[in-house]
Amino acid sequence: PESLITFVKDRPGHDLRYAINHKKITKELKWKPRNKLDDGLKMTVKWYLDNKEWLNNVITKDYLTYYERQYKDR
Repeated sequence: PESLITFVKDRPGHDLRYAINHKKITKELKWKPRNKLDDGLKMTVKWYLDNKEWLNNVITKDYLTYYERQYKDR
């Protein structure tokens, strides 16, 4: 029953958003992103859309069975 549901405040650190900022890694490691975030996200989505067969193979039980068999003793 709904009477058993207790709503609690979010814990500190449960941010509603994260600002992406690469200044520290750029300064300390001389690293720069190859793509803007929006472009990279679009490229990632496009890759998954263009590779649906690969994705379907990866999420099937056959692949999971193979993965478990291949790596269980490592």
